Amino acid sequence: MSRKKQVKDKTDRTNPEDEKSTGQSPYETLPAQTFDEYQCTGNVEIDFPRLCALLDMKCIPAVGSKQPASSSAETEEADAKYVHSQIKDTSYWSEPCLQVELENDDPLSAKSVRVSGWKVDEQISTVLQKMLPSLSRLQSLQFRQAGLTDHVVTSLMNTTSLCSNLRVVSLEGNALPEHSYHCLLSEDSVLTHLSLRNNQIGDNTARLIGSALSTSISSNKNLLSLNLAFNCIGDAGAAHIAQGLRLNRALLFLSLSNNQVGDSGAAHLAAVLGEFALTHVEVVERRKLLLERSRSSSLRVSSDQTPADQLPLVPSSTSLKGDNKGTSKRKEAPKKDEKPASNKEKSNKRASDVKAPQNKGGKPGDKDKQPTAQEVQSSTALNEQQVESVEMGNPLLDQSLQHRDGQLFLPGNTTLASLNLTGNRITERSLPLFLTPVEMQGDDGGLLRLCLQRNRFPPECETYVKIKEVMALRYQRRNGCEETEEEGQLVV
Repeated sequence: MSRKKQVKDKTDRTNPEDEKSTGQSPYETLPAQTFDEYQCTGNVEIDFPRLCALLDMKCIPAVGSKQPASSSAETEEADAKYVHSQIKDTSYWSEPCLQVELENDDPLSAKSVRVSGWKVDEQISTVLQKMLPSLSRLQSLQFRQAGLTDHVVTSLMNTTSLCSNLRVVSLEGNALPEHSYHCLLSEDSVLTHLSLRNNQIGDNTARLIGSALSTSISSNKNLLSLNLAFNCIGDAGAAHIAQGLRLNRALLFLSLSNNQVGDSGAAHLAAVLGEFALTHVEVVERRKLLLERSRSSSLRVSSDQTPADQLPLVPSSTSLKGDNKGTSKRKEAPKKDEKPASNKEKSNKRASDVKAPQNKGGKPGDKDKQPTAQEVQSSTALNEQQVESVEMGNPLLDQSLQHRDGQLFLPGNTTLASLNLTGNRITERSLPLFLTPVEMQGDDGGLLRLCLQRNRFPPECETYVKIKEVMALRYQRRNGCEETEEEGQLVV
């Protein structure tokens, strides 16, 4: 009996140790370490529960992983069927589960993380902030009816900047108290697709979003798709969005479907598609850009035409012995060599970014600190690149800008390819305002899709039929193929 008891005791002692040694279960006894010391592996099924446990969380959400579906893209038909709902209380939230979509069989290949129907509190947010940067293949982050707050969104967005491949963010059914959605569209944001459906976004929030799209001095250059469907945006909000489209030349797809946009808001959106006059603020900014370009050109010309005797002096030990031409020039013009410091100051004043190191002793004979001709030229090239980067894609410097009746006119936004205004309050009176710019836009740019269904005009309206015909013909020319009637319905 004593022997059997010894065997049983041995078995009881070894089984727990065997479980710990395997290291396979994410719910195993944790090693003695803190939350900050934990090193994420990139495997969500392991990292997420361990991090939650280190924060002493009582109820840890499960993690569900799946392979990518054959077709997971959302369509405009899904937009039309999407139910406009609100989060009323915590009883709505389902059993928490962090949904992870993998790129392949590798558990380290998480490409999408989704939270749907349960609240993301401060602790969950802290865990996600710790874990997300370790997901090297993460492309999409989605929160649907997750009870987010402005602080949580701001914290997550600061963390997602560390995710090298993250380009898609979706916040749906999350009515932020302070409406800080515009922070997702900041000028330095790398997001290319942003969905803000069903967030009770009104006109004031639309103003902030419009300013984030572009102003006279800044513009978002990365966002390609913006979904604002199923919100509360009216005419004033649509006007703010249109203002943001004036100088934005990156956005390709914009959805304002199922909002409260009427004829006034539609008129502002239609106006930005055709040529429009610059405001006083935009004219002033254009003059500043032209002045910068003029200074850069002057700097380049002066650098190209500066003779050898006017270049900053260098030590004689660095001069080439066989350079007889340079020596003869210095002998022929001794007067110019008498004041090298003044020449250096003039050269430095021309180059705003070139600052020669100053000698502590202030001795004119100390030449070792003076820039060489090669340094001046390289600094000049850097200055030109900076100005060119400012000019690149800036509509205010568009060469097709026209002077007419004492005003400057831009040709309009021809970058936007899709505009969805389905399910709003637009009447027949606004349709001619869309037809005019649509007809004027050429085949090199402009709308390929204009959705105006389910507004306050009959489908057989003559102007609406004309718009459909123009859009169908343009689509056919762009794609070099004929289009069926059914396909044409998808274009308009």
